[in-house]
Amino acid sequence: MDFNAFGFDEGLLEGILSSGYKTPTPIQEQVIPLIMQGKDLIASAQTGTGKTAAFLLPLIHLLISNKQDKHISGLIIVPTRELAIQIAQHMEGLSYFTDVSFISIYGGGDGNAFVEEKRALINGVDLIICTPGKMISHLNMGYVKLQHLKYLVLDEADRMLDMGFYDDIMKIITATSPARQSLLFSATMPDRIRMLARKILREPAEINIALSKPAEKITQQAYVVYEPQKQGLIFHLLKQFQFRSVIVFCSRKQVVKQLTRDLKKAGFKADEMHSDLEQAQREDVMTQFKARTLPVLIATDIVSRGIDIEDIDLVINYDVPHDGEDYVHRIGRTARASASGMAITLISDSEQGRFGKIESLIQYEVQKMPIPESLGAGPEYAPHRKRSSGSKPHSGKKPPFKRNPNKKGPSHPKNPAPKSS
Repeated sequence: MDFNAFGFDEGLLEGILSSGYKTPTPIQEQVIPLIMQGKDLIASAQTGTGKTAAFLLPLIHLLISNKQDKHISGLIIVPTRELAIQIAQHMEGLSYFTDVSFISIYGGGDGNAFVEEKRALINGVDLIICTPGKMISHLNMGYVKLQHLKYLVLDEADRMLDMGFYDDIMKIITATSPARQSLLFSATMPDRIRMLARKILREPAEINIALSKPAEKITQQAYVVYEPQKQGLIFHLLKQFQFRSVIVFCSRKQVVKQLTRDLKKAGFKADEMHSDLEQAQREDVMTQFKARTLPVLIATDIVSRGIDIEDIDLVINYDVPHDGEDYVHRIGRTARASASGMAITLISDSEQGRFGKIESLIQYEVQKMPIPESLGAGPEYAPHRKRSSGSKPHSGKKPPFKRNPNKKGPSHPKNPAPKSS
């Protein structure tokens, strides 16, 4: 099957060709015909499945076919400014040979950006890509008219609810036309997503693209440690491996900030990425990281989804993710575009149960590596052992458990980080 089979506009087909799209992915094959037929949709799909093009391509075609002057026709709501920027970049390439207009609206811009956004919202634009908070700021000023909206997309709906955007989303939707076509995309389908779907969708079709397992070219490893041993192990790993590009994921931005400070003091060229940074700072950090002038990026999960960065040598999970899906998203930042890569997870004693669930989800037992002798011994890996919620992390000086001397771990490869192809 190729993209000609969908009956797309000629200008859109030219944009598809120039963007390097060759054949539709499974989600594109299933979703595009349903959107072209005008059906509401709820779809479960992860990053890397071709989800963005699955809704952008039919939307562009429909916007070409149903032009409205001086009105807002389509609205895509996403959780983060990084995802809004990425979708806008895809949109720019795919719609280049068409007359479809669009604008991305997200926080962190200057006064000139606000003026440009306001002008587009007042005069009308074919498609808006926005974050909920910034759209609410414009909506509250009274000049945004969404009564003629034809197409609504909620992308990464689960993440938006996790970030507390439910009320903002419902306020935006309330301002739109009830006759709109609505599309909801989510990496997971918990009950609250289905409740949201029942409120905003009309007899939706449902598509479920199963959770993608980590790519086979990702070498997965883990270290079972006490919490105080993590920082020393990070220093050891970054000194040992020959790398060009590394992302270290932390679950909390306070940990990101502290680890970044400690790495800089230790002489590593590292910087941080989290929601407290201004937009200009975030763009500058990402530009340096993509250009390889910044080899180490310490980040929250803001970078785990919706950021298109290739050729990352190493992903380190400083904290075990709370969800298996987040683990797949995080380590999926490496081994992209047919390259190989490595993913290392640091598992503290209290995180063992969580990591055991991840191994069950991905149906793969991640290789446990021996801790450097200089850091002392770590705990045994027993993910199904019951743990006291009030237990304190061990200092690492005198471990309460001894590693089985008969259970030898594999030695480190001399140069496990992949070289550029």
